[in-house]
Amino acid sequence: MSTTTETTAPAEPSAFGGRLLIGATGAGAVALLPAYLSALRPHFTGTVTVFMTHTATRFLPPHTVALFADRVVTGESADTWPRDNHVSLAAEHDLITVLPATAHTLSAVATGAAPHLLAATVLQATAPVVFFPVMSGEMWGTAAVRRNIAQLRADGHEIVDPVRGSRYDVGLGTFVEGPLPVPPPRFVAEVRTRLEARTRQTAPATA
Repeated sequence: MSTTTETTAPAEPSAFGGRLLIGATGAGAVALLPAYLSALRPHFTGTVTVFMTHTATRFLPPHTVALFADRVVTGESADTWPRDNHVSLAAEHDLITVLPATAHTLSAVATGAAPHLLAATVLQATAPVVFFPVMSGEMWGTAAVRRNIAQLRADGHEIVDPVRGSRYDVGLGTFVEGPLPVPPPRFVAEVRTRLEARTRQTAPATA
């Protein structure tokens, strides 16, 4: 007599919401941003604002990002400054992620500088800020970058270290081993964890 064992498919993750600001800085990896937004959308019921630094817009057109986000901010036009400034952007979001985070942006925030609107928004924010650094292996290992990472963590910010893997280096014309952006599912999981924790912290106590 044979028996069969029924297997149950793993449950789909529940949806989660919130007000998410993604700061996109000027690394080549910003071209992958639509893949991260696409991975987020099936699970996320909240709003997504993407702030793009000037250099980021050179790698990826804002109108392309606008196909995946509720709102795209660049700060390029003075007409938008009364509405889209560091005070309003910080106040309107429950979580700020910087993806990709360049060495320049890490250094700026670690030293309290505000060379662009994104850095000013991070300095203004009371919501959690999570950095997803992307750079070459040599740069990631320098004393200056390690010092800035340590300072950001000491200041209460969170850093999600890049993963290690192989990528094609156009300049060298070959594959090299080094730090890579975390994969989109990992990004979604990090955002979920922090927004759900934020919701629990701000929920009114019940008798």
